[in-house]
Amino acid sequence: MALMNLSGDIFAHDATIVKEGKRYYRFQTGEGLPFFCSDNLQEWKLCGCVFPKNPLWSSHAIPGSTSFWAPDIVYRNGEWRVYYSVSTFGSQKSAIGLVVNKTLDPDSPDYAWTDLGSVIQSDDTSAFNAIDPQVASDEKKNDFLLFGSFWGGLQMIPLTQEGFIVKDAPITNIANRHMEPDPVEGGYIFRKDNYYYLFASYDFCCKGTASTYRIVFGRSKNLLGPYCDQLGESFLENGGTNLRDGFSHERWAGPGHNSIFQDDDGKIYLVYHAYDRENEGRATLQIEELEFKNDWPCIKEA
Repeated sequence: MALMNLSGDIFAHDATIVKEGKRYYRFQTGEGLPFFCSDNLQEWKLCGCVFPKNPLWSSHAIPGSTSFWAPDIVYRNGEWRVYYSVSTFGSQKSAIGLVVNKTLDPDSPDYAWTDLGSVIQSDDTSAFNAIDPQVASDEKKNDFLLFGSFWGGLQMIPLTQEGFIVKDAPITNIANRHMEPDPVEGGYIFRKDNYYYLFASYDFCCKGTASTYRIVFGRSKNLLGPYCDQLGESFLENGGTNLRDGFSHERWAGPGHNSIFQDDDGKIYLVYHAYDRENEGRATLQIEELEFKNDWPCIKEA
């Protein structure tokens, strides 16, 4: 295990990292959608929140919702797009919202967040749960929204150039454990060479050191799957090769909800949170360099 030595504001759930200019930005679950800055990927400080107060649509659509969860951020058509989850714990009544900005630098005169409202919603009649968004692109640079948590697993639906779902487009199920409940969430797809790699979190988060979260992976030559693990087991039938689990390190329990960040020098990093057995189960940011051997991902050893 080669965990990066991190400091500063590193309490984290469901983190994702991007880079603008020479500065790294980390978005994560929290009130107002907090974001953090770093000049070296290791030392972090709070730089602001997307929302000074929650958009009106979110509390109307999802009564009782407070903090926003599991954001994903991409740069498209001259703007940063942040997709975020609106829900309450354990509920299928959920939504994914979209907010945009021309820059992530709070000191820039162009800095201003514009919320564009809901992209997709779910309730107890839906075949999915509309949280945990990630934008993934196919070989033709068409964007798709990957989302889902429990209630049918992970889904994908095409997006328009403006970043909204294509009206009446089919929804493709790409991961399903066929259990009750169905503990798969936090999907993330990363394309490298001839494959799309699907990472997902299995089992249960948010229980401190009792969390059973773990990160699994598989791959496909097509964005919409089918995705299979190293044994050839399908993600539609509970497949998934372990990448990180609570037994990987004596200090860190329940590693999960990962994203992938590729830096300008080509290095690829696995970003996730885990619960600190030496600090009362505190959820803590983790960053490890990822490499690919024989077309499969693995943690790069020190």
